[in-house]
Amino acid sequence: MESKKYYWLYQILGWSFYFFADQSLNYLTFFSFDFDFEEFNQFIGTGIVNVAAGISLTHIFRIIFKRYEWIKLPVAQLVIRCSVVVGIITFVLVAINIPMDRDIINIEKMNSALRDILFLLNLTKPVLIWMLIYVFYSLADLRKNDAVERIQLESSVRETESKVLRAQMNPHFIFNALNSIRALVTEDPKKAISGITQLSNLLRSSLVSHRKTTVSLKEEIKTIEDYLSLEKIRYEERLQIKWNITKETEHIQVPPMMLQTLVENAIKHGVQKALRWGFIEISSHIEYDSLIIGIRNTGKLERTVSKSVAGGFGLENTKRRLQLLYGAKSNFKIYQENHLTVHAEIRIPLEY
Repeated sequence: MESKKYYWLYQILGWSFYFFADQSLNYLTFFSFDFDFEEFNQFIGTGIVNVAAGISLTHIFRIIFKRYEWIKLPVAQLVIRCSVVVGIITFVLVAINIPMDRDIINIEKMNSALRDILFLLNLTKPVLIWMLIYVFYSLADLRKNDAVERIQLESSVRETESKVLRAQMNPHFIFNALNSIRALVTEDPKKAISGITQLSNLLRSSLVSHRKTTVSLKEEIKTIEDYLSLEKIRYEERLQIKWNITKETEHIQVPPMMLQTLVENAIKHGVQKALRWGFIEISSHIEYDSLIIGIRNTGKLERTVSKSVAGGFGLENTKRRLQLLYGAKSNFKIYQENHLTVHAEIRIPLEY
């Protein structure tokens, strides 16, 4: 609505300026005549007719231009069509002006060819200028709209992919948790009941994660604590847990269930394969303008094409989610720290 108002304002002002200023100067320069009051009124009337004609003709072109989407045509076709329209509009304006100017300017004494050339030159200028301004404005507007649509589409795709990645992660997590509880049902029912309670907490967190893009690190740590408590029942003294979470990092937002997936990976491919015992250490701190989360565990980093080992789906999932949420400023890496320890590190920008 606002753009329409400015369009009509610029139409009226632009054509009025040309016909009442530029045209007047041209007439005074090239022709010799004296106005009396009646001729002056006639001159004003001629200007009003020209303004109305200029607005009407260019507006008709605008309707055709928008309806048939000329702006999307190849450049060559667009130039040809606009050139033809400039010629048509100019011809109509010349046809209107020559009869009207007969009473103001003594055109009978002028060479007809020179007269027509002068009229064409004078009237082609405003039409061509209007055409260039409108076409370039339309191009800029098209690019702006395309950019907005592209951003909206990318945002929608990012959100959809993020949801899909979270959804894909949960069945694997539930499967492992149920296996842990199953092993306790006959051996120690009380511990099994405790495990069911912890699993219930984990499932609640998992369900909530589908409705959230991020959660606080404190919430994510609580989920990991429930998971590790469940695994501790299973592995007992074989699993040693260390925490090094700095207080200032607890409020920072992180992707839900992401760390739990990495911890699960560390248990499955590290502690579970340890001959006697294994450890897992989870730490967090702020480094410059980023949150650094580290997960160290007993194990050896395996590099295969299988999706079930290090470098497989879970880790690729983590990389992809970080890219979707934080872009290039985020980072995830996993490496062999020494012959017994694997270190996974997540970098999340504090401002993005």
